[in-house]
This record gives sequence, structure tokens and C-alpha cells, in this order.
Amino acid sequence: MDKLQPEDLILKLLKEKTVVQLDVRNRTEETFRIIKQTLADLAHTLAKRATELDKRIKIEYKERNEFEVMFTIAEDVLIFYMQSNVFTFDRAHPVWQTSYLKKNEANAFCGSIGVYNFLSDSFKYARETDLGYLIARIFINQELHYFVEGKRQLGFLYNNFSTAVLDKAGIADIINSAILYTLDFSLFVPPFDNVKEVSVSVMEEEATKMQMQTGKRLGFRFGADNDQIK
Repeated sequence: MDKLQPEDLILKLLKEKTVVQLDVRNRTEETFRIIKQTLADLAHTLAKRATELDKRIKIEYKERNEFEVMFTIAEDVLIFYMQSNVFTFDRAHPVWQTSYLKKNEANAFCGSIGVYNFLSDSFKYARETDLGYLIARIFINQELHYFVEGKRQLGFLYNNFSTAVLDKAGIADIINSAILYTLDFSLFVPPFDNVKEVSVSVMEEEATKMQMQTGKRLGFRFGADNDQIK
């Protein structure tokens, strides 16, 4: 058998890897478009119904840029962020134990969409040092197979990578689960010793922008509710 020339090796890798990654990127972008439309529709529906409960409840959808959208619901913000790159998993990851990847390792290439939870006041008052938390990561491959790493139901309801194919109904389920988790994830006061000292400059900023650092679990590990992201 003739030895492959460098040009042939390059083309072989382009076929086996780069083409797959381009397909994954397309699938991820397609998924993100559906996520954006689903969030926009949900914001419109919920805003009408929430007004009947209390006109002070704010529900809003906003596209921040090509890769990031914001869903505000009451005191919380969910940010959905699509990574522009395609990833694979280290060999210690459980997905490699599935027959699905053993049959075709190219299916391990995935796009990633992260879901982050912030306080709405962090954006309202431009508190740039406030903390947000990753609550879920959605992984999608070239065949639209997917799984979710995340908190509570987000981590165990959507983890059948071998057979689960992402569609509009599945996307809606993930979004609803993320919102329900967020609304149930309460703001904790930081430990007294963590905030007993404050500088004059911080208090001056506080008077104008309320810049004291805040987060739902400030001073605590996010895993304080015993649900670590896998």
C-alpha cells in the first residue's frame, strides 16, 4: 500500500474531522435559533399572564448579540450563550463508555450552549462584579443527539446521548426546567464576616450604582444545595 502524501493526509483529516465540526456548528446554530424563538414566544405568553398576577413582575426577552440572549423573569436573568467552537470530551468522560461513540467516535464532537443565572438587579444597576452561575450546558452533535450537564432535573432528565434527538419539544422542556430551577434557587445572605468591612470608595459607588458584589450564593459554594454540576 502506497504511503499517503502530506496533501492526502491533510485532506483525510479535513474529511474525518473538519467536515464533522462544520456540521456540528450548523446543528448548534440551528438549535440556538430555536432556543431564541422559544424564549421570545414564552416571554410574550408569560408576560401577559404575569400581568394579571402582579403588574410589577417583569418578563422580558432580549438578544444581546449573535451568541447570547437574555431572558428576564422577575428577579432573575437567564443568559443562554452559544459557544462558537466545537468540542470533544476527554477519555475519562462517561460518554465514551456508550456503544454510540464506540461505533463512531466522530459523534463525540459537540457544540455547547451554556445557561447562566444572574440577578436582574446586577444588570439593572450595572454591578459588574456580581456573580452569575452556570446551571446547565447543552451538548449537541452532528446527528442532533444531545445531553445536558446541569443542576437537579437538568442533569438527569436529559442524559441519554445515545438515543435522544433534540427537537422543538425537547428544547422547550429544557428551557422550562431551567426557569423552574432558577425560580426555586433562592438568594442567600452572605456570611457577616465576609461583608463586615467596606471601603469609602465602595460606599461612594454604592450610593450611585449599588456596586457591592452580590450573587445568589455569595460566600457559599454553588453546590450548597447538594446538586453539583456533573
